[in-house]
Amino acid sequence: MTRNLAAAPQPAAFPDARDAAGTAAGRRLVVVGSGIAGLYAALLAADAGAEAVLVSKGALDESNTWYAQGGISAVLPAPAPGDTVAAHIADTLRAGAGHCNIAAVKMMCTEARQDIAGLRRFGVVFDAGHDGGPALGLEAAHSAPRILHAGGDATGARVAEALIRAVLAAQAEGKLTVLTNAHATALVRERGRVTGVEYLRGGRAERIGGDAVLLATGGAGQLFAQTTNPAVATADGLALAVRAGAAVADLEFFQFHPTCFVDTAAGSRADHAGPLLISEAVRGEGAILVDAGGRRFMRAYHPDAELAPRDVVSRSIALHLARLGDPNGHVYLDARPIEEARGTGFLKRRFPTLTRKTRDAGIDWTREPVPVAPAAHYWMGGVATDLSGRTTVPGLYAAGEVACTGVQGANRLASNSLLEGLVFGRRAVEAFLSFDDNGGWGAPRGSGAPRAVSAAGGLPLTHASAPLPRRADSAVAFPADSAGAAAGVDSLAGSALASFGGGGVVEPFSREALRRLMTSHAGVLRSRELLAEAAETLHRWAAVVLPEDSVPLERNPSAHEDRNLLLAAQLLVSAALRRRDSLGAHYRADEPAETSETIPLRPKAILLHD
Repeated sequence: MTRNLAAAPQPAAFPDARDAAGTAAGRRLVVVGSGIAGLYAALLAADAGAEAVLVSKGALDESNTWYAQGGISAVLPAPAPGDTVAAHIADTLRAGAGHCNIAAVKMMCTEARQDIAGLRRFGVVFDAGHDGGPALGLEAAHSAPRILHAGGDATGARVAEALIRAVLAAQAEGKLTVLTNAHATALVRERGRVTGVEYLRGGRAERIGGDAVLLATGGAGQLFAQTTNPAVATADGLALAVRAGAAVADLEFFQFHPTCFVDTAAGSRADHAGPLLISEAVRGEGAILVDAGGRRFMRAYHPDAELAPRDVVSRSIALHLARLGDPNGHVYLDARPIEEARGTGFLKRRFPTLTRKTRDAGIDWTREPVPVAPAAHYWMGGVATDLSGRTTVPGLYAAGEVACTGVQGANRLASNSLLEGLVFGRRAVEAFLSFDDNGGWGAPRGSGAPRAVSAAGGLPLTHASAPLPRRADSAVAFPADSAGAAAGVDSLAGSALASFGGGGVVEPFSREALRRLMTSHAGVLRSRELLAEAAETLHRWAAVVLPEDSVPLERNPSAHEDRNLLLAAQLLVSAALRRRDSLGAHYRADEPAETSETIPLRPKAILLHD
């Protein structure tokens, strides 16, 4: 029987009445990543008596979770008036543009309250409302207030702080091991099963073994020139899984947040701490988007204007800039109408973190508009898993943004990201503790077992016959013994010089060149011509940057990140080329757009953003 760990006060309190510590003792789970999924999973495993090892690429607070401004969506036992779990399910499916795994969505929304209780058990305190209960916010595309937040617009940091304190306390008690500044470089496999992780620490290559590995490494925002993600988001977990032979899914769906601060004075990001995302909660309170001429333009693109779905707003900004002849430019978020309507000092009270960060970046947003542009925010695709976080490779689990459970579909509903990391991180630990991980995915669910396909030509792979939780055309698997195979058809040999971006500019591979290429050719706006040119450039770079035998030998963490980003870029572009229609966050300018993007949204009172 799979155990429910979320709200258990002590390790022995399991539904099957067995001694949890006794059955888990001696089993080691290696968790890679220190965002909400990794921290929570490591704590649950340790509490249950397993030997938990948490491997963090940098410090424990270096994660996408730390920068999540808004909150966590959940229908609590005492929900807002009119709210139900069924409504949360419906809103998630709606936002996902018909591409969600319905079973996963139902499970996540139903079990959400358990993991909110689990967070509270580890010291997370959510903001309270006037009645003493939790303050519940309403966000775009949610039909009722159900967003829990902490510290106003600092939810991610507050949640991460509490979980990190709990992790450090558990380490002091000898309940788990923490390895910081340990960059995972490869998964150890024995007889077809993942049994550990190789990592770099202090310039030395080391290895740690385990009974299973849980990847919770986050996303890959560093693929693009503008991103809300921190510097550590370099697709490491995805690359580890692909090189170990795991199937991936939905990689064409990358969500771009419409409003990330652009440092116009210096020509690059200001020297503030981390990426500066301007929450959509600001637009919810009444901020508007204007161009360089001061013209409000969103009404011309969508009836909900600034409160349209985030992919629509991002696309509208990109289209407007293109029409103005400045596709690499920026627009402005004008929050001054909020102060005029709500009174002097409202912005500082409502958005203390954003007020401080914009001021640190040289902007007084009570007096001047903030320059913004769409930025890579969240990858809906990732390592394909079942409802228990299991990948197609025995002994390997994935949870959080690195995973593709099918919950997010083609366009993630805001505030569902932290929730997904919690629920699936916990379910992965439950499966691990229940010895339910020996054969990869379990019995088929729903419509059967769609085949995984190889990007090298669409041929089925013999190792990937396990049932995918998504339909067949959304999952891709790669041979376990060849990093280069993930490059797609006929990887081009020869020079690492490439031409892109117009004007026939030729340059060698670099991190910055890759980010510019992905932004211009595979970002918010895509076409077959742009994607094909990107694919050719990436293949040429890969011939030099991705020689198979150099990956495990290189002891420079930055070189591993470059290879991981290049591999992830190839996979994303390949998936985007295969999907010729527009769907959710994937927009093909050369194909008819999806009809669902103009679904009218409900009125919003107050919005939060994660």
